[in-house]
Amino acid sequence: MNRYEDTKTNDKGGVVRYTTTYYGKIEERNDDIYVQTQEGDRFDLLAFKYFGTPALWWYIAKANKMSFMNIEPGKIIRIPAQQPHSE
Repeated sequence: MNRYEDTKTNDKGGVVRYTTTYYGKIEERNDDIYVQTQEGDRFDLLAFKYFGTPALWWYIAKANKMSFMNIEPGKIIRIPAQQPHSE
C-alpha cells in the first residue's frame, strides 16, 4: 500500500495539492510480533523483513509512536500482524 493512497487531493488551477491524511490508532493484537532491536536496525529494514517492502516503514513507526528512522539498540518494537488495509 502506498502511504498516500487514501490522501485526498485538491486541484486548484492545474496544481494538485495533497491534504493531510490522518491514520487511526493501530490496535494491538495477539498475533503482533515484538522484536528487540539491534545496532543498525531501522524501520525501513524491519518493514522489508516483515512485510516484504521498505515502503511500510511508517506503519511500524506509527504503531510504536515514533517518527524517525533510526532506532536505539535494545528497544522493544511492535510489528503489527496486519498490514494496512489487509483487514
